[in-house]
Amino acid sequence: MGEPAGGGRVLVASNRGPISFHLDPDGQLSARRGGGGVVSGLLTAAAQAELLWVCAALSHADRAAARAAPAGLLELSAGSSVQMLDIPETTFGRAYNGVANSVLWFIHHMLYDLPGQPQFGPDFSTDWASYRDYNQAFARALAAVPGPARAVVQDYHLALVPRMLAQLRPGVKIAHFSHTPWAPPDYYRVLPDDVAREVLEGILGADHAGFLCRRWADAFADCCAVILGAEVDRERGLISYRGHVTSIGVHPLGVDASELRDRAAQPDVTQHAAELARLAGGRKLIVRIDRTELSKNILRGLAAYRELLVSRPQWRGRVMHLAFAYPSRTDLAQYRAYGAAVAELAAQIGAEFGTDEWTPLVLQADDDYARSLAGYQVADVLLVNPVRDGMNLVAKEGPIVSDRGCALVLSREAGAAAELGEAALLVNPFDISATAQAMHEALSMSDGERASRCARLAAAGGAVPPARWLADQLAALG
Repeated sequence: MGEPAGGGRVLVASNRGPISFHLDPDGQLSARRGGGGVVSGLLTAAAQAELLWVCAALSHADRAAARAAPAGLLELSAGSSVQMLDIPETTFGRAYNGVANSVLWFIHHMLYDLPGQPQFGPDFSTDWASYRDYNQAFARALAAVPGPARAVVQDYHLALVPRMLAQLRPGVKIAHFSHTPWAPPDYYRVLPDDVAREVLEGILGADHAGFLCRRWADAFADCCAVILGAEVDRERGLISYRGHVTSIGVHPLGVDASELRDRAAQPDVTQHAAELARLAGGRKLIVRIDRTELSKNILRGLAAYRELLVSRPQWRGRVMHLAFAYPSRTDLAQYRAYGAAVAELAAQIGAEFGTDEWTPLVLQADDDYARSLAGYQVADVLLVNPVRDGMNLVAKEGPIVSDRGCALVLSREAGAAAELGEAALLVNPFDISATAQAMHEALSMSDGERASRCARLAAAGGAVPPARWLADQLAALG
C-alpha cells in the first residue's frame, strides 16, 4: 500500500478543506467536518504522519475562525492542523468562479458551446491574474512550513502551485492530483496560448502528477508534448521539461466499502429506504444521484427515460425514476438555467405520463446524504451518464450498498468505465435512444445476472480505498 510515514510532514493543499465553520444563532462559531472519499483519504495521513492541510476560507465564518486561530492554525487531530487562507474575496471570486469553474472545468469536461463561447478578453486577463495570485498564496503558505515535507496538491484550482512551490522551496517533494478529466490537445488549445502553457508548466513543477485513469494521464502527456514540446517517455511514465522530470501515475480513487456500508446501516438511512420503497409501491426503480452540474448530463438522462416510456410502453406503470439532483454552483447563471431546465423537463414527463395511480418520475433537489444512500439501496437500476467525468464515485458507491443487486447504466465517458465497464452497461452519453435501450435491458435483466454484475461492480469499486489512493501517491514521491 505504501506508507505515509517518513519523509517529514505531509502537506495537503486544496481549495476546500476538511472542516468548515458556521455561526450559531448566538454568534458562536461551530465547526463541521467535511465528507467524501477525498477528505477521508487525505485524513488517513494524519494518523501516520504529521499533517498540515492548507485550504481557502470559503465563508465569513471560515474567515473569522482563521483570524482567531493561534498562529493561524486550527487543530485537526493530535499533531495535525488546518491553515485556512484568508484570501481577499474579490481575488477568490475571480479565481474560483471566473477561472476554475467557468474556464478550466469547462475545458476539461469539454462543455463549451464553441460557436459562441468562450471569449477571452480583458475581463479574463483580470480573472487570470487573480487565479495566479490565489495559487501564489497557497504556494507561499506551503513554502513557509519548516523542515522536510511532502506536498500533495489537489486539482485544477491549484494547477500553478507545484511550480511556484518548487521555486520558493527547492527540494520539497511535490505531487499534484487531477480529479477531473484532462482535455485532448485539440480542445485544450481553446485556452489562450500563454494560459495553456502556464497550466501545463505549473503541474510539471511537481515530481509526480496523478490522474484517475490512463485516458486522462495520456491526454495530459499529449498536451505536454504538443503544446510545450516536452519529452514524453510513455513506457516509463515520465515527462521531461526544462531539465525537470515529472513521473505520471494513474491512481483510481475508490470507496472505503466497510465505512460506507456501516454508514448505510444507520437508522436515518433505513428510514429513508423504507419511505422510498413505499413510494415505489413494488415498481422497479431507476435511480440517479448527482449534483445539478452541466457535465452530469441530467437532461439527456431524463430524455432517455421519456423515450423508454414512449418506445417501451410495457414499462408504464411498472417503473419509477427517482432523480436526486442537488443544486450546484448556483452563483453561476448557466447552472441556474440548467437547474430550471431539469425541473421543467421533469414536470413535462410527469404531466405526459402520470396517472392517479402512477407517478413516473420523482425529482428531489434538496441535498440529503442519508436519502442518497437509501436510493442506492433500493435501486434496481443506477443511471450514471455524464458527458465527461474524472471518475464518478456514485457508480462505485451504489453497487457497494445495494440491497437489490442493482444494474449499472454507465457512460463510457466516465473515468470509472475503465474499472467497471465489464460489469456495467456502457452507453454513449449523447445517444438518448441507446441510453433508453440500456435502461430497458437493465430493467429486464434476471435477478441472478443483476446480482452477479453488482457483486463484480462492488468489488471493483472498493479495490482502491482512499487510504491506499493517498499512500500510493506518497510512495511515488519516494
